[in-house]
Amino acid sequence: MYRGRVTLVDAKLELRARMRAERARLAVELPDAGRQAARRLPIDRLPAFAAFAGYHALGSEMDPSALIRRLAATGAMFALPIGLSRDGPLAFLAWRAEDVSAPDIFGVPSPPPSAAPLSPDLVIVPVLAFDRRGGRLGQGGGTYDRTLANLRAARGVFVLGLAYAGQEIDRVPGEAHDQRLDAILTEREFIEAGA
Repeated sequence: MYRGRVTLVDAKLELRARMRAERARLAVELPDAGRQAARRLPIDRLPAFAAFAGYHALGSEMDPSALIRRLAATGAMFALPIGLSRDGPLAFLAWRAEDVSAPDIFGVPSPPPSAAPLSPDLVIVPVLAFDRRGGRLGQGGGTYDRTLANLRAARGVFVLGLAYAGQEIDRVPGEAHDQRLDAILTEREFIEAGA
């Protein structure tokens, strides 16, 4: 049977399927990984930040709540992303513990539309796979790539991938639009991309 040439898109589809299964396995085996990762973060190695953004963990994504609490303890303002359109970038709105979340266009719990917009200096992003050069494989919709490209075009932003150590691969296949991570935090270590 003739299969033709494997494209980068095909390779990424296969890698996504494999890494989703691996991440699901790791989430079961390492239920405390998010807290372990938060303890490993060397805050003094981050650039100064007045506002930061996290994410609401879905499925087997590593839970960022312990990391969010640790960063919020610095006095920085906290935001969560909200999807306003399927093919646009995410917006960031301030989040307070007393806020009642509402699903965004993707069905992800998000701040109420009345929340104040924030422009984060630091963004924590979920990861399917990563490499030590800062390559990140996401879900495939390009939402974070569009978002990070917009933030980087407007001003500097530090992007921290949060992942299980077992999600590391030798090299993430990349395309021109893919946005790189500045650092990766796992339950085992803090990795400065390219270092």
